[in-house]
Amino acid sequence: MEQMLGAFQSDLSSISSEIRTLQEQSGAMNIRLRNRQAVRGKLGELVDGLVVPSALVTAILEAPVTEPRFLEQLQELDAKAAAVREQEARGTAACADVRGVLDRLRIKAVTKIREFILQKIYSFRKPMTNYQIPQTALLKYRFFYQFLLGNERATAKEIRDEYVETLSKIYLSYYRSYLGRLMKVQYPFEALFRSQHYALLDNSCREYLFICEFFVVSGSAAHDLFHAVMGRTLSMTLKHLESYLTDCYDAIAVFLCIHIVLRFRNIAAKRDVPALDRYWEQVLALLWPRFERILEMNVQSVRSTDPQRLGGLDTRPHYITRRYAEFSSALVSINQTIPNERTMQLLGQLQVEVENFVLRVAAEFSSRKEQLVFLINNYDMMLGVLMERAADDSKEVESFQQLLNARTQEFIEELLSPPFGGLVAFVKEAEALIERGQAERLRGEEARVTQLIRGFGSSWKSSVESLSQDVMRSFTNFKNGTSIIQGALTQLIQLYHRFHRVLSQPQLRALPARAELINIHHLMVELKKHKPNF
Repeated sequence: MEQMLGAFQSDLSSISSEIRTLQEQSGAMNIRLRNRQAVRGKLGELVDGLVVPSALVTAILEAPVTEPRFLEQLQELDAKAAAVREQEARGTAACADVRGVLDRLRIKAVTKIREFILQKIYSFRKPMTNYQIPQTALLKYRFFYQFLLGNERATAKEIRDEYVETLSKIYLSYYRSYLGRLMKVQYPFEALFRSQHYALLDNSCREYLFICEFFVVSGSAAHDLFHAVMGRTLSMTLKHLESYLTDCYDAIAVFLCIHIVLRFRNIAAKRDVPALDRYWEQVLALLWPRFERILEMNVQSVRSTDPQRLGGLDTRPHYITRRYAEFSSALVSINQTIPNERTMQLLGQLQVEVENFVLRVAAEFSSRKEQLVFLINNYDMMLGVLMERAADDSKEVESFQQLLNARTQEFIEELLSPPFGGLVAFVKEAEALIERGQAERLRGEEARVTQLIRGFGSSWKSSVESLSQDVMRSFTNFKNGTSIIQGALTQLIQLYHRFHRVLSQPQLRALPARAELINIHHLMVELKKHKPNF
């Protein structure tokens, strides 16, 4: 039994050793399996990347480039060419088996793409009536150019150079023809300028965005390529503008052109097209100096004008002030949208010279009353024109309003002086005595006061009627004339009220003539009858 058990124990030890051996062999087999599976996956990917399917060959060799399957297989070809280049860099020997096939397919694809894109570019040369080049039709084939960039840079450069050369000539020819036809149209220049530059803006934005997307460029590269296409057209446009401005003296037209450029520059910025920024600066560099020069010439012209050489003068608004008002109001209303300080300075100089001119012309009249009528008529006319177009709080409106108010007040005093001058003088003298505490000196004025009371009572109606007619004959603006009459009547009521207060002093309270004073309310009612209505 002991011998048998010993043999059994020996057999068990042998079995345990065999089990361990089998386990080791099983683990080694699992590792080899995993390694082979990993190699199979990598090899499968490599083979799939290198194998050229028949569908790709057929599409590249036979399908027209406009068919969707050609574009689909071209993308597949591009991916396989990239994969082969990557594997060649790693030293994969299998790449040599497919290199020849891929090169032949690449050459065929490049040839077909080159012919197709060049034909599209050449088709742009056909005359078009709407002056819009349909280059955006190429955008759905933009992968063609990307394929050339990755596989045949020389051909890509040839196509880009041909595009630049063709489009540069087409744009120059179209815009030269368009500009020639446009300038024959009888529009104001600013309208022609807007049409010309709106077309330029629209086409430039379209061209820049096309270049960025089709030729896969951005930043300075996109800027350079854009100017290679549009540079000659932009230069031609600048030369035309410079030639026109040499003999242009229409400041309003030039100023409108400036604001057109400022607005178009904002539109280009919103469309994310910075390529025109330098062109806008060049245009403004031509427009601003000319505008300032024309304004300076206007200032000098008004400054050097001699009123004695203008022929016969009357108190109506002068034609020079009317021209200034219309000119200034136009510039002010335009400038309000995008204010410019230099423009306001030049307009301020022009306004000063016009004010001085009005004073020089007024000095030609012999009487102060005629001078005031002339000044009021001109200030009122200029103010009316300015208020139609400029803001009520503009400097020009405020300045002429102050001048008009001052001269109107002076004219009212001048108007009341002949019929009521004695009354005005007495009231001022009496108020001064009362203020100084010398009211006792009024006791010696009974005769004078009596004469004033009776004189006013007998003549105020005829005097008011006369001054009303005089005012309406003197002023061209009925509304202004009405305002002046109303101001004169108001001032007359105030004067008579002050006269009443003076007569209420103890020194004059017992004066018999006080009974002949006209009641203030009665006077107001009567004066309302003389208020003109229009």
